[in-house]
Amino acid sequence: MTDLVLPGETNPLNNLFGGELLARMDRAASIAARRHSRRITVTASVNHVAFNRAIPLGSVVTVEAKVSRTFKSSMEIFIDVWTEDRESGTRAKANEAIYTFVAVDETGRPVEVPPIEPQTDLEKQRYDAALRRKQLSLVLAGKMSPHDATELKALFQ
Repeated sequence: MTDLVLPGETNPLNNLFGGELLARMDRAASIAARRHSRRITVTASVNHVAFNRAIPLGSVVTVEAKVSRTFKSSMEIFIDVWTEDRESGTRAKANEAIYTFVAVDETGRPVEVPPIEPQTDLEKQRYDAALRRKQLSLVLAGKMSPHDATELKALFQ
């Protein structure tokens, strides 16, 4: 999704509101999840957001969202946010985020989603890291024993 930062979307420093960027990322992630699953999808969690660079008024902003891994009914969506220099057209990474979406049927019940096959080195790296992130989330929520978090444990062995 590519859009322009307008005056009504900025804070007193004339930078894009963080909440506006979160909404843009949510929409892009929703589209990626829906395209992959071909089902209704809902935001389950925002797992990580890094506001690394301010995005000034008038900037061209591109939000790229891609399914990084699927589980039974959930999908991890990795989001990269880019700004484009108005003069040179050069792109620079401004922010990134990781959202989790769940595919549901018409009654709101979770449904299975098809797997993905990572192709590039970056896709493979994000795919492998997604399982560790999921295990960490489950351990922190008390839904998985740390003993059973094999991918996390492997980092420390």
